[in-house]
Amino acid sequence: MDEILIEATSASLGGLVSSTALFPLEIIKTKMQAMDTGASKGPSSEEKGQHTGDEESVCQGPSEEATALGVANGIYAEAGVLGFYKGVHFSSLQSMMEKGLYFIAYTGLKSVWRAVSGSDDIGTLPNLGLGCAAEWCQIPFTIPLDVLTTALATDTHNRGAYCIMSTLLSTKGISGMYKGVEAYIVLCLKPSIQYTVFERVKSIVLAARGKGGGDTLGAAEAFVLGMVARLVATMVVFPYTRAKVMMQAGKGKAGVTIPEMLKEIYEDKGMKGIFQGIGPELTRGVMSAALMMMVKEKIHGGVKNFIKGRR
Repeated sequence: MDEILIEATSASLGGLVSSTALFPLEIIKTKMQAMDTGASKGPSSEEKGQHTGDEESVCQGPSEEATALGVANGIYAEAGVLGFYKGVHFSSLQSMMEKGLYFIAYTGLKSVWRAVSGSDDIGTLPNLGLGCAAEWCQIPFTIPLDVLTTALATDTHNRGAYCIMSTLLSTKGISGMYKGVEAYIVLCLKPSIQYTVFERVKSIVLAARGKGGGDTLGAAEAFVLGMVARLVATMVVFPYTRAKVMMQAGKGKAGVTIPEMLKEIYEDKGMKGIFQGIGPELTRGVMSAALMMMVKEKIHGGVKNFIKGRR
């Protein structure tokens, strides 16, 4: 129980720090990923008339290609510095819950696996499976915050969180707060890939040190390993991340599936369209993961000593 509490607390604090520090990049990459490429034109003029007031009709972003710098300039011109922090509190709360719940589930599932298998060594494939299962444990609680944060970032009418949430609930019901959930069939692999890569390399580094080297990484080591792990995971699942953001922003034709959306984007813009926004996603994601893992590793010992001292 102590191990679960220690992992969850240190991961939650690490998620809070990284999410808050890098939120401007989150805004930029979300806006870029939500832009139409020309393939998913959205509803026709007739359909727009039939759905006036629906969130899809008010969250449309520009359809032209854009660079990260261009998007950043647009945000600054429209809302100044505060525009880069619209919805930061929701994103930080989501990150805390996501990391904390993930590590509660992941650490618990690893303990069960070890008890059942009778071995402390968990192979790569079982580790990926446990990671996917742990991800699904937190998804029901964090997707509504993800949807709300995306809607705030891509809204063109400068509405507040309460207005956007009311619109989603009144037009779509509770399902409106779970838009893009089907993308997680693939996206659940992202944290499991990331943490599996991190843990595997970490174990190699610690083994190379010997018993006198301690059981935690240094700040620089954790930062670098976190970057590498997130880079690998992001590249593997990015097309589904792009599709999920587009769906949450109300882009694309009604009823279209994610594979169909990706197929349309590819036919219109090729791989460039599929990976639109990959630059800010990698920059934010890699830096966020590196910062989160560094903070987690550095405070892990302190949290462990505090909890065991209180015990």
